[in-house]
Amino acid sequence: MIADEQESDLQAIAESVERGDDPYVVPAEFLVEPDKPVNKSLYAQILNMTIGERIKLALKGNRDARMILIRDPNRLIQRFVLQNPRISDDEVIMVARNRNAEGELLRKIAEHKQWPRNYQVKLALVSNPKTPLANALHFVSSLMERDIRQLAKSKNVSATITGQARRMLLQREKR
Repeated sequence: MIADEQESDLQAIAESVERGDDPYVVPAEFLVEPDKPVNKSLYAQILNMTIGERIKLALKGNRDARMILIRDPNRLIQRFVLQNPRISDDEVIMVARNRNAEGELLRKIAEHKQWPRNYQVKLALVSNPKTPLANALHFVSSLMERDIRQLAKSKNVSATITGQARRMLLQREKR
C-alpha cells in the first residue's frame, strides 16, 4: 500500500517534469551532450541529488547522466531513464546485455514498440538470464541460426531457452 503511494507520488513528479512545471533544478551541463570529457564528479553530484532531481535528470539528462542513473538502486529512476526521448539503441543494447539489470527493466525494453526491431536488442534480451521467460521465448524464433546454435549450447540462459533453441535446430535439420 505504501509502495503504491510512493510510486504514484514519483509518477506525479515525473509528469510535472515532463510538463515543465516542476520545482527541481538540475545543472544545465547535465542536460546537453558534452563536447569534452565529463567532469569526474558527475557521479558524486548525482548521489547528492534528491529523488525529484534524479527523475528530472533521468527524463532529460545527457548520455553520461543516463548511464549513471540506469544503475540507480531506485527501480523507478531506471524506468524513467528508458523514457528519455534521447536514449539511443546502443544504450538500450548495453542495458539489455547487463546481467545485473532488473527483470522489470528488461521487460520494458522487450515490450517497447521500436527497440525489439533491432536485432542486437533481441539477441541481448534472449541471452540475458534475467529477461522474463515469456519475453525471451518470443524472440528466439527470430534469431539467426548461428545465434540459435550458441543458445542451444549455452549454460548462461534458462534451460527453457536452451531447449527451445535445440528444438528449433532439430526442426530445421528435418527439413
